[in-house]
Amino acid sequence: MGLRMTSRGLKAALLALSCRNTGLRAYSARMETKGLLFRQLFEAESSTYSYLLADVESREAVLIDPVLETVERDLKLVDELGLKLKVAVNTHCHADHITGTGLLKQRVFGLKSAISVHSGAAADIMLAEGDSIKFGQQSLTVRETPGHTDGCVTFVTGDQSMAFTGDALLIRGCGRTDFQQGCSVKLYESVHQKIFTLPGHCLIYPAHDYKGQTVSSVDEERKFNPRLTKSLEEFVKIMDNLNLPKPAKIDVAVPANLVCGLHEV
Repeated sequence: MGLRMTSRGLKAALLALSCRNTGLRAYSARMETKGLLFRQLFEAESSTYSYLLADVESREAVLIDPVLETVERDLKLVDELGLKLKVAVNTHCHADHITGTGLLKQRVFGLKSAISVHSGAAADIMLAEGDSIKFGQQSLTVRETPGHTDGCVTFVTGDQSMAFTGDALLIRGCGRTDFQQGCSVKLYESVHQKIFTLPGHCLIYPAHDYKGQTVSSVDEERKFNPRLTKSLEEFVKIMDNLNLPKPAKIDVAVPANLVCGLHEV
């Protein structure tokens, strides 16, 4: 039997062999697959990730955790890709930057804002456990993951291949629990019950990273997260002794984000 392989198949095989030999994983290649277009965007001052997801066929799109300072960049990308931005959603009420949601609503006719019903913030769509944000044939399911704040949620794609964890779970870390209704016990339980129960191959996309990391996986964090692999008692002790300075923009960002980022905009 003869061997036949397309150019695309050969490239995929070589990539798989390279990854197997070097230990590298081709996470960044996931830009458009299974009808889902995906872009990871970065805001440098607050080290915030925003995520643009769109249905390839209908071109309907969702933007997760937009930042005020990068609204123009994000709208330019939406226009270049020929997308119809339907929802701008926040994983929680942020303390380190002002959300771009309010300005986006002013710039995009019909755009809806969304945030957790437990956040204390205003939005067009108030989200709760099990709710679904639909865009074309795609959807994001809400998993409530409080602990960093009461209103933290994680968004999971329909096939459970991607999870947008906000500040609940970071790459080899987690959000702080010393302000904004923070609770270490709640956070530990949220991650273990709502995120670590996802398939091991599910990719983790956090709201922030301060070391240049872009993505992890459920398997990796279950094995290597230096805080969340500990017992609950050890975790609480770690979180109680972080002694972090408060976010520089907290006094401006929180009031603004409670009103959809429109405070003095």
